[in-house]
Amino acid sequence: MRDPCEGPGEKEELEEGAAATGHPAEVLEAKCSDVDSDSDLETEGTHKLGELVKDTLYLRSCQAHNVVPASCFLRQGSAPELNLRHRGLGPQRLDLRDNGLCGAGAEALADALSKNSSISDVDLSENQLGAVGAQAVCAALVMNPAIQRVQLAGNGLEEQAAQYLAELLLANTGLKSLDLSYNQLNDQAGETLGPALAENAGLTELNMSWNHLRGSGAVAFARGLEASIFLRVLDISYNGCGDPGASAVGEALKTNNVLEELNLSNNRISALGALSLGQGLQVNRTLRILVVSRNPMRSEGCSALLKSVRANPLSAAELLDFSDIQVNREFDDLAGSLKLILPRLCIKTAAHRVEYRRELLPIFRPSK
Repeated sequence: MRDPCEGPGEKEELEEGAAATGHPAEVLEAKCSDVDSDSDLETEGTHKLGELVKDTLYLRSCQAHNVVPASCFLRQGSAPELNLRHRGLGPQRLDLRDNGLCGAGAEALADALSKNSSISDVDLSENQLGAVGAQAVCAALVMNPAIQRVQLAGNGLEEQAAQYLAELLLANTGLKSLDLSYNQLNDQAGETLGPALAENAGLTELNMSWNHLRGSGAVAFARGLEASIFLRVLDISYNGCGDPGASAVGEALKTNNVLEELNLSNNRISALGALSLGQGLQVNRTLRILVVSRNPMRSEGCSALLKSVRANPLSAAELLDFSDIQVNREFDDLAGSLKLILPRLCIKTAAHRVEYRRELLPIFRPSK
């Protein structure tokens, strides 16, 4: 019977060559995979299967990335076990987003993650990992410093998982980017992660958006930012940090001389919280992008932040984002005067929308 990954009429030729050279069957199988171009979807049976899977995520992803779907993968679409031996998948990225792995699947995957030094980017988002999965994945990442970027968004991670994440931050110096957005990391989690962030040596980008960092947890997390000497990009939007969190971030900005981008949008920060945050802006020399959109700070709070930047002759500010906050004429006049001092500064309001997302570092750019 012909192997499903094999081109018609080619196995016989390879068998003759293998017999003449004494190559084992494993080499024959590898050569068979070389002969198969993995791009010819017109082999026997592919048309029918292609019709069945044309709307699947796999084919849509192939179309989005302008690559030809692998016929071997398509033929095994309904099989209980997926065999991708000798396919030459290569290094760099493992994307298993939204596969329902749960804790058991993560435990099965962990051993491979701990030993594979060719993978630098892992996406396990939306897999319902929970604390069990987080423990397995974090333990594997601690063993593998080659992995630089990890996405764990939308996995139902709570305070128990925070302990394993903290151990990862304390142990892994190879990790550069970590996405923990859309989880349920709460006050207790913030108190656990804050000290770990302070001690971490290597993380440059952290996404904590859409969690529940509030009250004491937000304050503890911000104190970790104060001591961090590597983190350049931090997103803690949609957490409800409130004025206590904004005040703690302001204190952190007084001593932090590394952070370049900070997203605090939709965090229930009032004008009073903006005043406290502004105290850090008066002395900070590295922050280029500050996003405080959708906070109830009113025009008064926005103006306070502008005055803080104006009072800092060494400010690195390039963008201040006040989107979806109603501002008045006083704010507009203040913004105009500030732009005379900092010509490169972009002040974004509801009436002036610009794209501010920075270019990803080369190691984080998706391969084409």
